[in-house]
Amino acid sequence: MPNLSRYDPLNLARIDPFSDIDDMLKGFFVRPALFEGQPQMQIKLDLKENDNAYTVHADIPGVKKEDIHVSIDGNQISISAETKMEKDVKEGEKVLRSERYSGKVARSFTLAHDVDETNAQAKYSDGVLELTLPKKVANSAKKLAIQ
Repeated sequence: MPNLSRYDPLNLARIDPFSDIDDMLKGFFVRPALFEGQPQMQIKLDLKENDNAYTVHADIPGVKKEDIHVSIDGNQISISAETKMEKDVKEGEKVLRSERYSGKVARSFTLAHDVDETNAQAKYSDGVLELTLPKKVANSAKKLAIQ
């Protein structure tokens, strides 16, 4: 004989509040929403560190190297890039869909150590910006003689 139990509709201990919500919202956010004013492009980066320097690889595809700007202020690094939309529509053509981003995108981050900006290097190839950011040698502590 199967186990029988009395159903109590007010027993909140047996209700899983998330299972009903999951079922209700299933398929609701199928497509990612694009909100007005949100940038479509982001600068994704990898940051590595060794004893002497930081190495940054930033993905900035479809941008000319003249349109990329990197600024170093102590341990604060800022990367910005700007792409321009080419308006090359021929007579009788119409644009059906345009998904390529045009505009300005920026990314800033803070490192644990100050960067020696005089020896920093930047290379841009195949849509990847590579930064080599040597660490600034910390001034050694000065010992004061007590008189």
